[in-house]
Amino acid sequence: MLSRNRTSVFAAVGVASMLVATQAWAHAHLVSSNPAANAAVTAAPKTITLTFNEKLVPAFSKFELTMPEHGGMKVPVKTSVSKDGKSITGTPQSALTKGAYKIVWSAASADGHKMNGEVAFKVG
Repeated sequence: MLSRNRTSVFAAVGVASMLVATQAWAHAHLVSSNPAANAAVTAAPKTITLTFNEKLVPAFSKFELTMPEHGGMKVPVKTSVSKDGKSITGTPQSALTKGAYKIVWSAASADGHKMNGEVAFKVG
């Protein structure tokens, strides 16, 4: 009987360890954006928001905004990570004109892994 209880305890500890390890090795993944990927919006957005599946490390999470049709010209944007840590919001420093834009983001989660990606959209 004692052997059976020990086996149950070891099995429970093993399952718990696997669950913790799985969560520790997760990465931040983009789950949505506003404007949405490949969207064509009629009005230029005043803010751009990228939402992730888990909390980000603010010091290592940001995005840049570029105009691919103009040689990848950078558009000044001020970014910040939300209070809940799951979103990066950017405010363009001037109104966006008609044309194609590309958001180039990098985000780090608590496990230290940095993820990168791009989101394209058009204004006009």
